[in-house]
Amino acid sequence: MEVSERTALLSMAINLVIFAIKYLSASASGSIALKAEAFHTLADFIASSTAFIGLKIAKRKTKLFPYGLYKIENLMSVLISLIILYTGYEIVLEVINTDAIEIRNSGFAILSLLASIAITFWFSRYEKKIGKETNSPILLADAAHIRTDVLSNLVVLVAIITSSSGFQFDKIAAIIVVGFIAKTGIQILQDGARVLLDASLDYETLSKVEKIIMDTPQVEELKTLTGRNSGRYKFIEVSIVIKTHDLDKAHLIADRIENRIKDEIKNIDQILIHYEPLQKEEIIYAIPLTDDRASISAHFGEALFFMFVIFKVGEKTANKTEIVDNPFCKIEKSKGILTAEFLVKNRVDLVLVKKGFSSKGPAYVFSGSNIEIIVTDEETPENALKKLGLTSNSSLGNSQDSFIKL
Repeated sequence: MEVSERTALLSMAINLVIFAIKYLSASASGSIALKAEAFHTLADFIASSTAFIGLKIAKRKTKLFPYGLYKIENLMSVLISLIILYTGYEIVLEVINTDAIEIRNSGFAILSLLASIAITFWFSRYEKKIGKETNSPILLADAAHIRTDVLSNLVVLVAIITSSSGFQFDKIAAIIVVGFIAKTGIQILQDGARVLLDASLDYETLSKVEKIIMDTPQVEELKTLTGRNSGRYKFIEVSIVIKTHDLDKAHLIADRIENRIKDEIKNIDQILIHYEPLQKEEIIYAIPLTDDRASISAHFGEALFFMFVIFKVGEKTANKTEIVDNPFCKIEKSKGILTAEFLVKNRVDLVLVKKGFSSKGPAYVFSGSNIEIIVTDEETPENALKKLGLTSNSSLGNSQDSFIKL
């Protein structure tokens, strides 16, 4: 039996015991407020029973309901809210239709209320803790319901204590209890109805999912992100653009995103990721340059400049050449990785270098972002590109207008 189910059973047992104590005390004392509290606790027992039934049914999947019956929990939460509101209505009728009477055996009533307050306070905190751990709306609803008992019991306790001094506070206390009940019932009703009507996931959860996706280097664009609750579980649907035309790689990237989301966010039932390849109109080559901005640097991370040679897709002659500063060439540590990430952010497709990477860091960054590494033995960008059958039109890159200082 799951911990949530054991908690629901414990709630049923506690509410049944407290109802018996309060009812006996109400009969002995004649207090309207205490009698109302007794039936309020009986409503708690019914609500706890409903919670347990909801938990048992919610996790089942059938041919008719292939996505599960998770929303049973939210439906049960709505039913609990209606029970709470009806209890408040019954208390109001009791106050209106009953004449004030003198409280008897107040000592016994006070002791029973103190015991009820202690038990309900402890259990409401415990059930709320379990509800948060399991992300169960039905346990959280039940905990909120029981928590109102602590406040309403205190009000009834004050009414009985003051009755010994001749002040009849009993009916007023009952009306105050109704206020607590109504507030809790309306809140639970709103929360349950939101899920039943497929309202969006909360902003915090969606923001966390968005950050996980956009922190993935291979993701070029997040097109859509939607999510909804169903019981304690979350369903998320995403549409992204990935920097690859390789379907196997795209599938692997989507799996990594899904696993990371499930690791960082609790109770994800299903993530549906739609991915499409990046449709580029341009191909960008990046070449590390020496300080003369005319020769290929043998040192990738320490290169002072990078030449970006931009080709329209399908063309062999560059339509644009830019030379940019390498902002990480003078730092002490991780300059190769940071430089590689810098090129990724600039949407580079291919990198020409004099030699392969002795450090695995830049190669890993490029591999993860689907950037191809080409090793060349040529000294100048023009010759390296010519060897690939491309023309750089280097005059574009020699003008001061094309120099971009970052």
